[in-house]
Amino acid sequence: MESVEVSPELRKGRNQLAVTVTLGHAVKHVFNSALPILLTLMKGDLGLSNTEYGVITSVGRGTSGATTMVAGYLGERFANRAGLMLFISLSMMGISYFLLGFAPSFWWVLAVMLLVGIGPSLYHPPAIASLSRKFPDRRGFAISLHGTGGSIGEMLGPIVVGLLTTESVKTASIISLTYLVAFQWDEVLKISVFPALLFAVLVYLMMRNIPTVDSDTASIRDYFGDVGLLLKDKVMLGLIFVTAFRSMAQATIVAFLPVYLIDTLGKDAITTALFIAGAQATGIVAQPIMGWLSDKYGRKIVLVPAMSLLGVLYLTLSVADDGVQLILNVLAMGAFVYSLHTIFIAAAMDVAKGRAQSTVVSLIYGASFLGTVGPVIAGLLSDTDLGIKSCFIFSGIVALVSTVVLAALKLPKTINQQQTH
Repeated sequence: MESVEVSPELRKGRNQLAVTVTLGHAVKHVFNSALPILLTLMKGDLGLSNTEYGVITSVGRGTSGATTMVAGYLGERFANRAGLMLFISLSMMGISYFLLGFAPSFWWVLAVMLLVGIGPSLYHPPAIASLSRKFPDRRGFAISLHGTGGSIGEMLGPIVVGLLTTESVKTASIISLTYLVAFQWDEVLKISVFPALLFAVLVYLMMRNIPTVDSDTASIRDYFGDVGLLLKDKVMLGLIFVTAFRSMAQATIVAFLPVYLIDTLGKDAITTALFIAGAQATGIVAQPIMGWLSDKYGRKIVLVPAMSLLGVLYLTLSVADDGVQLILNVLAMGAFVYSLHTIFIAAAMDVAKGRAQSTVVSLIYGASFLGTVGPVIAGLLSDTDLGIKSCFIFSGIVALVSTVVLAALKLPKTINQQQTH
């Protein structure tokens, strides 16, 4: 039984919208999750230090965070053009990866990574805002489905790259077909433009005939007016702060876990891929469950315990033995990373009371810009005598600090909570 009345007009096409947005998000994260392994392989060939590696990963996230505000305006101003924005997003990802495949040096990588961050930033504001407008009665669940698509992509991306780049796999008879298409990291980046463009067109065609819900934003003045109103809310500011610190911790783990597995523990690309993919598999299961729980019982009752546990899991990465302990640690982390992010977005939309949906998404994703210093700090730490495990300790401390701030915030009740009281 639904907690709010949803008009037939609003219902029209919303299931197709959910499928399309989730598919596009999965494709986007196939690219996102493949990149850390490809950059780690590139790091070895180009002889980059951990600090240089931290800088290039931060640059991509920084650009993404900065341009998200632009995407937020476009998502509000042209709410009926969400399909076109998703097409541009996926196309830009393919083109930027293609250019990255020609990297001869650190400076080339640094320049292209500025472009790499733009494509993903154009996706989330129109995609999530479209879902939020179409699913006001099940916002947390709908956004978590979008996140589940991301987890599926995060699981598939490393496996695809691992199969294509690991020498032992190329010669294994069970999947000897991969020998016929064996690629170096730069070749994988170059050919990625073709699937990116293919899915960009597919998503655009699937979105073309879905009825949209217009926003109230008619100009830049309206958009920045909405931004100003949102930033006056102390709870929204608190969520932005928590998101920024959570992003700092997560960016560090995403960047340096493959480096730790490949460079420190000596694992090959396919083994590293299985670690990362396994973590995402747990996220696929956990994400819709946590989204449903947050709709029914409240965002905070889900967020605070999960954030606390995630911070502890980051810390225990530094002491987990290579084997069962490390595997279980990574799998447990995966249950929370993307699940939490979608609930933070839903919480921010609750605070905004349904206003300026794309703007809210852009603020939460834009807050990740503040987290871009994480990999740089971690790179500097790991190049000292502290070693690479200091990255995990740094991430755990940052995540737990953000959890303390989150616990002090008074988040509004969800619609379902209001209905039961």
